[in-house]
Amino acid sequence: MMDIEKINKRHFIKTDMYYRVELGLSSKLLKYENGIFHLEVIVGKKWSRNLNAAAAEMAYAWRETNAELSNSIGCKVYLVDLKNNPFKKYLVNSDILPQYDAKKGVLFYRQHLN
Repeated sequence: MMDIEKINKRHFIKTDMYYRVELGLSSKLLKYENGIFHLEVIVGKKWSRNLNAAAAEMAYAWRETNAELSNSIGCKVYLVDLKNNPFKKYLVNSDILPQYDAKKGVLFYRQHLN
């Protein structure tokens, strides 16, 4: 059984601070089941690319920097876009999670496609 809080804390200290400051992306692991991990990603003003790129960037970053996730076959990413709705920033800062703006899936291996 994975300790999600421990992984989130380690990722926050090791990797997430860079993504927050430099790229405007923050994330946390929600759960892991059946080889798929679920991420929640907050996209800030600094992020200049689209939400698909944000989902892929964070999925691969989590997989590469956390040994527990290295054998994952895919990732589900739930995105909150603060660029398009600045009022969501106040909700996120108040620890109130607004509705997700997008949900994306990332498969790490092409052979898993039908």
